[in-house]
Amino acid sequence: MSLETLTYALLGARLKISPEAARSLAKRLQLPRSLSDDGKALVRVNLAEIRHTPRPQSGRQAGNIALLAAKIEALQAEIARLEARAADHRADFERERERADRLTVELLQATAETMAAKEATARLEGEVTALRTGGRAGGSIDSHGQAARRLGHLAATIVGADRKACR
Repeated sequence: MSLETLTYALLGARLKISPEAARSLAKRLQLPRSLSDDGKALVRVNLAEIRHTPRPQSGRQAGNIALLAAKIEALQAEIARLEARAADHRADFERERERADRLTVELLQATAETMAAKEATARLEGEVTALRTGGRAGGSIDSHGQAARRLGHLAATIVGADRKACR
């Protein structure tokens, strides 16, 4: 059991790992630490007891960069495609919104015309009822003349409403 006092850099060199990895390993194994005169951390370790096998270094770095660059390009192309699709959907949405606004205006106009027609119909039905009851009740010549005038006015109103509806 030979204990050695090493800096993180020397421990890393012995284990063939980086000084940061050596520091992390010393913390994980709770190795005793102290400070040297120059302020560097020293670790007391028995290298025979440490069962550390470093991972073999491979050419992963260059392969990873090329792979990641290809993924980035693919994702950027996908983003551009999705942005174009979103713009198309936005244009469709705007077009449909304008169409809905126009239909709303037309519906409001049709509703107003329908209400006016209903009011005119109710008024005309009232006049027809008045003419029918007025003709039966009074048999004088004066009431027949008044009824004829009302009937002519009624016919003119119907013709005017009909012309207005055809526009």
